[in-house]
Formats: sequence, C-alpha cells, structure tokens
Amino acid sequence: MSAAETILEAATPRAWLAGALELWPQLLIDHANCEKKAASSALALMFAYPEDRALSLALSRLAREELRHFEQVQRAMRDLKLTMVRQRPGRYAQELRRALRSSHPARKLDQLLAAALIEARSAERFTLLAPRLPAPLADFYAQLAASEARHFELYLGFARDCAPAEWQGRLERLAAREAELITEPDTELRFHSGPPPATH
Repeated sequence: MSAAETILEAATPRAWLAGALELWPQLLIDHANCEKKAASSALALMFAYPEDRALSLALSRLAREELRHFEQVQRAMRDLKLTMVRQRPGRYAQELRRALRSSHPARKLDQLLAAALIEARSAERFTLLAPRLPAPLADFYAQLAASEARHFELYLGFARDCAPAEWQGRLERLAAREAELITEPDTELRFHSGPPPATH
C-alpha cells in the first residue's frame, strides 16, 4: 500500500477501472481539466491565506507543476487528435466541497485535507492505470502517480501544522465522505467519479 492510499477509506472500485480502460481517450479530456483545476485550487488557497508564507511558496511551485502536467496531457491529446471540451463540474468535487466547514479557521484545515484526499485518490488511480495503458501514456501516468503522492504529502503536512490536535479526527470524517463518493455509481465516467452505471 502506498503512502497516499493510507488516508483513503475505500479502494477504487473495479467497475471504475474497467470503464476507464475502455474509455481512456475520453478520460484523458477530463484528466486535462483536472490538472487545470488542481492548479486553480492551489492558487485559490494562496489568495485565501496570503499571510501563510510557507503555504504560499509551496503552492506556487505546486501550481506550476500542475500546469506543466496540463501541457503534457494536451500534447497527448493532440497526438490522439482529441479536442478539449468544456465540462460541467463533477459530482465528486461538488459534494466533497459541501462537506467542508465554512467558517475560519476550520475551513482552512478542511480545504487542506480535501486537497490531500483528492491528490491521494489521483495517485491511487494513476498507479492503477499506468501498467494497463499503452506507451507512452503508461510511463507518463507512472510519473504522475509519484507527483500526486508528493502533493498529497505536502497538503497533509500543512494540515497537521494547521491544527495538530484536530486534523486526524477531521481527516477521518472527510475521508469517509470521499469514500462514499468514489464508490457510489455516477452518471458519467470522470477521473474522480464513482463507477459509471453501465459498468457498475
């Protein structure tokens, strides 16, 4: 079990993996959007907590890395003649955000923990997909698994520092909600979704 998987309360369902392997070119489009959203989320946290210099500097580097990943996914899409499309927000992110507290300083802890869970889920799914996809995407996804694991550790470290006495209990509650979202059937296949109905 990887370090990232230790905070996840449920493994990715086999039905999601089956759907992802069947529809991986389409999933690549959602993956590109995910990389943009990851960069945007890091920047949003920088703007929300400008007084936290260490967090701002770390997230500045993370946002640049996420945008490089976006560019790499775009190149893979170009090679496959896939066109970028606008997507509606997925159920996973929307529902996970609803579980976050709205008042400060509790919201900062929840935002950091939610980001850690999303990165941990990404690392787990890249690890599952990498050995099952054609080259060169397989090597790229293996590299991304390692990157997302680093991002998970970064967010979790800041969460620990933010609330040493509270982070673990709060993580358990958010991880339980994340596990529900990732195992319940979804209306469409996304990189962060439950299994699609057709394969559930």
